[in-house]
Amino acid sequence: MPDIFEITHRDSAGRIGRLTTPHGVVETPTIMPVINPNIQTIPVKEMQDFGAQILITNSYIIYRKPELKRRAIEEGVHALLGFDGPVMTDSGSFQLSVYGEVEVDNAEIIGFQHAIGTDIGVPLDIPTSPAEDHTLAAQELAITNERLMEALELNKDSGMLLAAPVQGGNHTDLREQAGRELGSAGFDIYPIGAVVPLMESYRYAELVDVIVSAKKGLPSSVPVHLFGAGHPMVFALAAALGCDLFDSAAYALYAKDDRYLTAEGTYHIHDLKYLPCSCPICSRHTAAGIVASPDKTELLARHNLYATFAEMRLVKQAIHDGNLWELVERRARTHPRMLDGLKRAVTHADWIEQFDPSTKSTFFYCGPESTYRPEVMRFGSRLERLELTGTVLIRPGGRLKNESEYDNVLHFKPPFGAYPVELKETYPLNAEVPMVPDHESLTNALLNTKKLMQLNPSAEFSFVYRKSWDHPLVEEICQMASHSWSV
Repeated sequence: MPDIFEITHRDSAGRIGRLTTPHGVVETPTIMPVINPNIQTIPVKEMQDFGAQILITNSYIIYRKPELKRRAIEEGVHALLGFDGPVMTDSGSFQLSVYGEVEVDNAEIIGFQHAIGTDIGVPLDIPTSPAEDHTLAAQELAITNERLMEALELNKDSGMLLAAPVQGGNHTDLREQAGRELGSAGFDIYPIGAVVPLMESYRYAELVDVIVSAKKGLPSSVPVHLFGAGHPMVFALAAALGCDLFDSAAYALYAKDDRYLTAEGTYHIHDLKYLPCSCPICSRHTAAGIVASPDKTELLARHNLYATFAEMRLVKQAIHDGNLWELVERRARTHPRMLDGLKRAVTHADWIEQFDPSTKSTFFYCGPESTYRPEVMRFGSRLERLELTGTVLIRPGGRLKNESEYDNVLHFKPPFGAYPVELKETYPLNAEVPMVPDHESLTNALLNTKKLMQLNPSAEFSFVYRKSWDHPLVEEICQMASHSWSV
């Protein structure tokens, strides 16, 4: 089977890709608006105007409604929805998680998705709650994977792309195990399932662990869908961890609750005096005007979609420009729990580093978490490559009068440490950093400098430091150096 997913750009563990489906090519990362075939706030035919390349709907809802089922079988799901682009259909797993049972089995729902001509089908998996213990999560994972393998056999030669939800609850070992087992089986798309409860309760640190564990098990070349991730504030973080597809019912559900989406968080429309957006809805209306409008829900849903797709475009541009992680750091500071997610993400920097390009544009230091970016970790791991002999001057800032007397001159820049001045314009040592380093940045730079000196015991080091550096490692390095002084 030819590859259906081509990666064109990378940054961190994120990527821009081209996903080939029976109804066209989709550029990822992207959002799939969720379409309720019974109720739709915004006409489906207008979805492409917002930027939608692909939609997702629920085949189980269609299956249960006799008239919808008849039309879907006779006309196809694309005609039923009025959309000629790719359509993904969920299987009823959400209803299974809410009600405990559904009126269809796995083989029936796969057969129905074949019959209605869906582009990407989903088997009837069991979405294990994050609250479940390891034993039950493992049992439900075994049932899910059995159903997925059944669906893989049923889907042979159908032309429909088949998704394999990666389950396992909140247990990272099960998520990684599921990714490894399913990733070698030959599915087309890999959704990470049952994470909505984590997002609803702002448990972003746990969400990061779930994503990374699933990704560690999966091949790096496959498209990954983060099920139920529809709030724009999570896009940058999830994309930086390698998620390619997102689905959003939030634009409509939040609108029904009078909520206004932004990438920085959610507002209640009644609490807004000014609209912090320039989309067509916000440009033509005031907050009070939306509140008073009989079309309030539709207006909010439209704004929410504009805000959703605007953030995804920003994420894609950041990947293209090589500054996705800076966007992640900015977004993480919009909510304390998002910052928890960022702090957890940097604990996986060694995993992210293997995907992160070695050359990009300028590195911008955005805060303490930047100290643990993959680029900084990579620099520290490669200090062994720098062999020094003779006299070595390590100095911060600009050129010193007597530095021509030294065999080697190194520039000291937090969060990296000491490096040859000849490399100062190369990435990531061309980093834009604060004039006054924070504690984390200075600590990492001093540790790297100490390591470099230990790796080159035959060299004679002179260490120049700033008087403002109140750090115990400064004294250690001064003791290791032949000469040291402050400026």
